[in-house]
Amino acid sequence: MTHWLGALAILIMVTSGWQIYNASPIFKALTFPSALSLGGWLGAATAWHFAAMWLLVGNFAVYLAMNVATGRFKRRMLPLSMKAVFSEAYAALRGKLGHDDLSRYNAVQKFAYLAVIADLAILILSGLVVWKSVQFPLLRTLMGGYDNARVVHFFGMSFLVAFVVVHLAMVALVPRSLLLMIRGR
Repeated sequence: MTHWLGALAILIMVTSGWQIYNASPIFKALTFPSALSLGGWLGAATAWHFAAMWLLVGNFAVYLAMNVATGRFKRRMLPLSMKAVFSEAYAALRGKLGHDDLSRYNAVQKFAYLAVIADLAILILSGLVVWKSVQFPLLRTLMGGYDNARVVHFFGMSFLVAFVVVHLAMVALVPRSLLLMIRGR
């Protein structure tokens, strides 16, 4: 359930975030088409973004708590070696990575899921600085100031979108994994 609630929250956060970004772009040459953004104008996009923010943060907290409490996090994500990540990534690029047991993550999947967990934490922290910069001065300083926090937030969002695109491509390449994702096991 957290997978699908997270997907919904991310979809709303990203598309409303693109509308917010367009109101004050970090990179002047880059804006997002209004057809791909949510809200239509800054005020509505901000309302969507803040509403989905609570869903994303709450869902993320439940996901982490449940995975740590049940031992699933340790069982599914660890151990992880960088040697295995590179070896299996190379095999995947050559189309030689096996997918016999979909209930087990390979090293590339473990690495990608751990990276996305870290990315979500960075997005939440940088989002706090962008949203409530005055209330989080230490966090703002650690991010290098408000403007840098916006850049961190933008690149964190970009990584998350890239992850989602690759994730969907992998599901398309291994369609029997979709049933596993829908059922959650």
